[in-house]
Amino acid sequence: MKTITAFITALLLTTSVLAVHKHKAKKILVFSKTTGFRHDCIPLAKAAIIQLGKANGFEVDTTEDASVFTTANLKKYAAVVFSCTTGDVLNNEQQQAFENYIHQGGGWMGIHAATDTEYDWPWYNRLAGAWFLSHPHQQQATLRVTDHNHPATKDLPDEWIRKDEWYNFKDLNPDVHVLIKIDESTYEGGKNGDNHPMCWYHNFEGGRSFYTEMGHTKESYADPVYLKHLLGGIQYTMGIAKIK
Repeated sequence: MKTITAFITALLLTTSVLAVHKHKAKKILVFSKTTGFRHDCIPLAKAAIIQLGKANGFEVDTTEDASVFTTANLKKYAAVVFSCTTGDVLNNEQQQAFENYIHQGGGWMGIHAATDTEYDWPWYNRLAGAWFLSHPHQQQATLRVTDHNHPATKDLPDEWIRKDEWYNFKDLNPDVHVLIKIDESTYEGGKNGDNHPMCWYHNFEGGRSFYTEMGHTKESYADPVYLKHLLGGIQYTMGIAKIK
């Protein structure tokens, strides 16, 4: 926890943070329920996002209790973050409440295994932008930023070299705007070819959607570059950081 706090403090002291709204602070919900594989990075991700909220003027609630997905309760949040969720995490009534939330202008952000979630809910696939197919062993690879005109990528290098667990995807939504692709020639086990997206966003049925594949490793949540990437995604889905 001290390491995460130190990295975020250093990040905020040495870089300029995106301009945010001047009115009262907004709130996000970080949801990390799992019914399949459970990532050991989940506690670190929660702690890191809480610290990002404290440093950037938004509140953070965390839960693994799907009963909070009601129309009345979701109105409190500018965005909902699915942080390494897996499997079937919402029942039919909760799914409908979440669909209504997006239709009313809410934001959704998915981290890593958020695409390994809700395979029997086609609407979620369109919102998230893809479903998980498979992954090779963790290894270093080169990411190529295809668009810097987004708060999540504006400060990233054109080539971002990092170690993580790299997903192959199925049922990719062709309507998303891709921000980062992975170069399959720089690692073993890629199955999406030259068009292998790793991060994207889109306006969706009245709301906002952002997904980043990165974030499997514990080390990610002590990496200032990755944390700034996360912050940009959060601020976009909250609607307080605009795209140029």
